[in-house]
Amino acid sequence: MKSNVTTDIFEPAGSGASAEEILTVSHLYKRFKLSRKQKQIAKKQEDYIIAVNDLSFSAYRGEIFGLLGPNGAGKTTTLRMLSTLIRPDSGDIVIDNSNVLTQSEAVRSKISFLTSDLKLEEFFTPNYLFDFFADLRGVDRQTRDERKKQLFSLFGIEKFAEVKVGNLSTGMKQKASLVISLVHDPEFIIFDEPTNGLDVLTAKVVTDFLLHLRDTGHTIIVSTHIFSLVDKICDRVGIILDGHMVTCGEKSRICGGKNMEDAFFDIYYNYTGGEQQ
Repeated sequence: MKSNVTTDIFEPAGSGASAEEILTVSHLYKRFKLSRKQKQIAKKQEDYIIAVNDLSFSAYRGEIFGLLGPNGAGKTTTLRMLSTLIRPDSGDIVIDNSNVLTQSEAVRSKISFLTSDLKLEEFFTPNYLFDFFADLRGVDRQTRDERKKQLFSLFGIEKFAEVKVGNLSTGMKQKASLVISLVHDPEFIIFDEPTNGLDVLTAKVVTDFLLHLRDTGHTIIVSTHIFSLVDKICDRVGIILDGHMVTCGEKSRICGGKNMEDAFFDIYYNYTGGEQQ
């Protein structure tokens, strides 16, 4: 599998990293009602759990923004609100001048959201699903076929294009999901654990591809537990703990000369008073 990225898969979305703000998140708040069983398991008396609490941050065109935090910190809930899958209880989200709450259709045409638990229909093939979602997104046939050929080649899917998804390996399913999520050349891309389930060679292809997308002006929000991935690809970082954005800014400023893992745990233990939650 080749790890180099061809430069004509996607049209440039802009002139690279700049100060142009493409995402504005303002005072997001989201809580979920707990069932009786959930309250017993979590040993909580409250009827609700606060997943995201007064969360605000921004992202800029042509950058990769890394969202870090332990399980249960609110990362996935935040990504689902950005992608219009769930609504915040309060707060506001604007993506490329479109309001997520009032202009959801316009937002969906500009974004792509890929999560590690995305399930493709197992009775269809990657080839069929790519064409289906291209039609759904209004991609013309010539563009669809050119993009499919290049993406399938880049991620090694050609030999499996007519194999039903249910018969694919976990890694191949993840690659097919990634390719299909990019069918419409979105300007704003949200990835929840983008290299989850991938072998090291495919993970290398994915990270190189994310850097290529950034360099052609696309904006990428990445949630990951892999600190080395953040060190390699992220321009700016936000750390979420207990639903709060504890720190957010240039990766170099947050790390202060340390690697991302050491910087994260310094911030984490300072926030928790040295206790592991």
